[in-house]
Amino acid sequence: MTRRNIVAILRGVTPDSVTQIASVLIAAGITKIEVPLNSPDPLLSIAQLAQQFGDDALIGAGTVLSEQEVAQVAAAGGRLIVSPDTNPAVVAATKAAGLLAYPGAMTPSECFSALRAGADGLKLFPGSLIGPDGLRAIRAVLPVGTEVLAVGGAGPENFAAWRAAGADGFGIGTALFRPGDTAATVAGNAAAVVQAYDAAYG
Repeated sequence: MTRRNIVAILRGVTPDSVTQIASVLIAAGITKIEVPLNSPDPLLSIAQLAQQFGDDALIGAGTVLSEQEVAQVAAAGGRLIVSPDTNPAVVAATKAAGLLAYPGAMTPSECFSALRAGADGLKLFPGSLIGPDGLRAIRAVLPVGTEVLAVGGAGPENFAAWRAAGADGFGIGTALFRPGDTAATVAGNAAAVVQAYDAAYG
């Protein structure tokens, strides 16, 4: 199965619908899923996803802001930690727990702080402010092989431009899921996202 570098951001998802939503995402070929911690009962949702889909998908949390939250996500079975900011202590706690760390970074200083702390990759956020031109400039100084995911302002309509600028993948929120969306709606959204991603990345 193709492993697309798309992280589905299920902000606002509830535990009673999360497994159904995740199942249609995985069926569409999106196998990285984060539940932001400012969603309702996020740790319960993460535990359900890890139990049901842990062998088939990378499950984790977004909007992780503290070392305590890293420990809670790890205990729930999550393996991916995504943050909106660069906090070296959170990155260190993530790596100490054996999880993947994707801190948010916007400036070259934040990018290098994240990498020095041990980040597995960078969440370029908010992508709408930085844009492909900003990423292209930052790419010129980042170490070769640094994984960069564009988040916030990246979607099917501009995947190709982001790829040309050096984006390795994306975090996709409302283009995939909004609170209250049915599984059928998410399935349609996922098909469109996957089609655009495959067209841009081959």
